Parts: sequence; structure tokens; C-alpha cells
Amino acid sequence: MVNILVTDKIDEEGIRRLREIAKVDVEIGLKPPELLERVKDYEVLVVRSATKVTKEVIEAGRRLKIIGRAGAGLDNVDAEVAKARGIKILNTPEAPAEAVAELVIGFMLSWARHLPQADSSMKQGKWLKSELMGTELRGKTLGIIGTGKIGQRVGVLASAFGMKILAQDCVRYSEFVLKTGCEYADLDTVLKESDYLTIHVPLTPDTRHMISKRELSKMKPTAVLINTSRGEVVDESALVEALSSGRIAGACLDVYAREPPVDSPLLKLPNVILTPHIGASTQEAQRQAAILISEKIKEAIA
Repeated sequence: MVNILVTDKIDEEGIRRLREIAKVDVEIGLKPPELLERVKDYEVLVVRSATKVTKEVIEAGRRLKIIGRAGAGLDNVDAEVAKARGIKILNTPEAPAEAVAELVIGFMLSWARHLPQADSSMKQGKWLKSELMGTELRGKTLGIIGTGKIGQRVGVLASAFGMKILAQDCVRYSEFVLKTGCEYADLDTVLKESDYLTIHVPLTPDTRHMISKRELSKMKPTAVLINTSRGEVVDESALVEALSSGRIAGACLDVYAREPPVDSPLLKLPNVILTPHIGASTQEAQRQAAILISEKIKEAIA
């Protein structure tokens, strides 16, 4: 029988499905030395974000055949080392699409209607009705960088608000264009014309700091940058400068170069809305991720 080690918390339904075809051990919170010792006995390792599947872990897992990540992205897995050793890597980029897309919409509504300030001021006994004049999403241009499953879902939701959708991607999805009226354009055009700019790309050598000083300088001074992908896709020092100088109006961030962003200057800026990497943190998304990864592992074993 196949032995599976699960080292991060995933929904019980995923565990139940894996136990239909394998022996499953769940050991949450293993320290790196403990993981190195335990992983050698298993053919399959299942993680979320907390466990770092380093070169050392992969080399210690002499019997490993499959690494499954219940979530999108593989930045906590040394994929090159795993592939070189013939280990199959599975993840579930489709699972958090709705959750992340809804957070992006929430960010835009929060910015446009000053919801954080409105809530905070009311709790301080203030009535800032005239000071909190907002704007509408209808008629504004949303730029989407990366139109995979999450980017497309953002576009569909935003189009329901009457937003114009501009997108940049190396792949152009005709069905997405039909659904939303989206127009694909080059990156500079998207940067220049967007009122809101949202990023949905994986972190790779090519996308690291893809939004930096040059890109920020091309955006409207009234524009808002939204990042729910990976922190290092944006050059944080350049972003802090752009926000501090008024080069762009604001930012809504769920991800950071360092997490948690202890002592980051972003924490002191008034024109940012910050959340603690909760994009995929819905009950529905986590259940879906667990189910999908379990089914993919079962198929791979079969």
C-alpha cells in the first residue's frame, strides 16, 4: 500500500478520499529536522503553504514519487530538484479562483467607498459623511495582468459592475473576451489606461519585480494597484516610493515580499489597504483544494 504524509492542515474530506487508496499519516507542524527524518518513509508528500519542500527534504525522501500542494503556486516547493529526481508535482490552481477573485472585488469596493476609514471613524464616534465621498466602479477600467482561472474570474465579476476590462497575457482567451468584452493589449497600454490594476501571475524568474519603478511610472496618478498573487512580483521599495510621492493613488495588498511584513514601510502608509494573505482563505476554497489534490493524487497513483 502507498504511504502518504500530510504535513499541513487540509480539509478532512481530502484526507478521507486519500485513505480510500493509501495509508495516510497526518503530522502538522513538523520542524525541518523532524520532516527530514519522517519523509524518508513515504511515497507521497502533501502540503499547503507552511511546509517548505526544500532540496534537502526532497533528497531525504528517497521513496518520494509525488508531491502534492493543496493550493495554487509552487513557491514553497523546489520544483527543479523534484523534477530532476523524477518526482511528480501536483497542485490545485483552480481551487482558490473564486475566493481570490471575490477578494479583488472587495478591495476595489473598499477603496472606492472608503470602507476601512468609514468603519474606523464610526467606531471613534465620528460622522464623516461629507468627507468620505466615494466613486463607482461602473465605467472604470480594470487592467488584469494574467488571465488564467483567477484573472478570468475577476474579469467576469468586474464586468458585472460595468467596468471596462483590459488584459495582458501571452495567451489570449477568446471565450473570456466573449464573456466580458475584454480587450487584450500590451503591458504599457494596460498600465497607462487602468484605473485599477490587478495582478494574477505565478512567481517565476521572469515575473519577479515585473511591476517596478518603470511600470509604476506609467500608471495614472489616480490608479490603484492590487496584488493578490505573490509579493515579489512587485518591487516593494519602488511601490513604497510611488505611494509616498503620489505617483499612484493607492494599493491593496494581500501578499508581501516577506510574510508577515514586519517593520515594512507599507504598514505606515495611509493610502494602502492590507490583508494577511487571505486570498484563498475561505471554507469553500480550502475544501475544494483538498478534494482536488486528493483526486489528482489518486489518479497519479492509479
